[in-house]
Amino acid sequence: MTVYLLAGGGTAGHVNPLLATADAIRAREPRSTVLVLGTAEGLESRLVPNRGYELLTIERIPFPRRLNLSALSFPARFFRAVSHVRSLIASRGVDIVVGFGGYAAAPAYVAARRNGIPLVIHEANALPGIANKWGSRLTRHVAVTFPNTPLPHSHRTGMPLRAEIANLDRVATRAEALRHFGLVTTRPVLLVTGGSTGAARINATISESARNITAAGWQILHTVGETREFTDPKIPGYHALPYCDRMDLALAAADFVVARSGAATVSEVAGLGIPSVFVPYPVGNGEQELNARDLVSVGGAILCRDAEFTEKWVRDSLIPLLANDERRRTMANKASALGIRDGAERLTNMVFTALSESRD
Repeated sequence: MTVYLLAGGGTAGHVNPLLATADAIRAREPRSTVLVLGTAEGLESRLVPNRGYELLTIERIPFPRRLNLSALSFPARFFRAVSHVRSLIASRGVDIVVGFGGYAAAPAYVAARRNGIPLVIHEANALPGIANKWGSRLTRHVAVTFPNTPLPHSHRTGMPLRAEIANLDRVATRAEALRHFGLVTTRPVLLVTGGSTGAARINATISESARNITAAGWQILHTVGETREFTDPKIPGYHALPYCDRMDLALAAADFVVARSGAATVSEVAGLGIPSVFVPYPVGNGEQELNARDLVSVGGAILCRDAEFTEKWVRDSLIPLLANDERRRTMANKASALGIRDGAERLTNMVFTALSESRD
């Protein structure tokens, strides 16, 4: 019986592909053991036990970005965490480590190398995180979501998607999806989402533009997130949700998507063949714009920078696109051609290959 240690966490971008991979491993090897290494503070502390996996925790140790007292104490804290993970690997009989980046990943990468067991790394974003940049030099088994992610030894497996998304039959599920959200069957659906915490620019612009969009014959399903910076226009055909716990049904209902370009969102939209406009998050290292780059370059999506996503842009660019059935069909086909829906299975295959090679 094989024991797998999946390491990563902190954000949904790390935890969700980890859990999708854990589910894929468990489906193919139900007698094996899947353990998860994370921190007590990250999202994994709630999501991992809820999915039925055992969570092992280590100290949260961010990589230092400037010289200060925390940076001076980093080496000792880091190698203390490595020692702890090495002990876990030995005591639990771990056969392989699979890392997804985040605070828990880097100590696990070093521990796997020092304990002489195989290591597989998955990078979700087009711009790699620090842990995976560094860890990818310790293994030849590196999986990436996007084609041009700059990591050594990388192979594109795509994003490990939740089974309810990966296996979604949009045509067969559409009627159920429309009923679930109270949408009508006679109008196409524009799905707008900025993520669980919302997206101020997207929310404001869609709220201001809702009358024009619905006047063009569309209905809007808008997940606004947990935010107070939002005014519901309260018009027929516009449906606002603070949070959507059935994104599979939302995507089944959608004929077009406007969203941030997180790695999971880009992967889901491409895999399902839904035409889209991406409005990348404007703060940070620019990874969201890079996530959308390949899909935009093949014509499967359009990119609009946050500052440019205004009521005028919606009126001049989005609404004419929504009215152009042929162009939307072309975008859908190009998105589908680039998308990967079986990323969890592809990554699992890489994991099995790494195990097999280590045992030869």
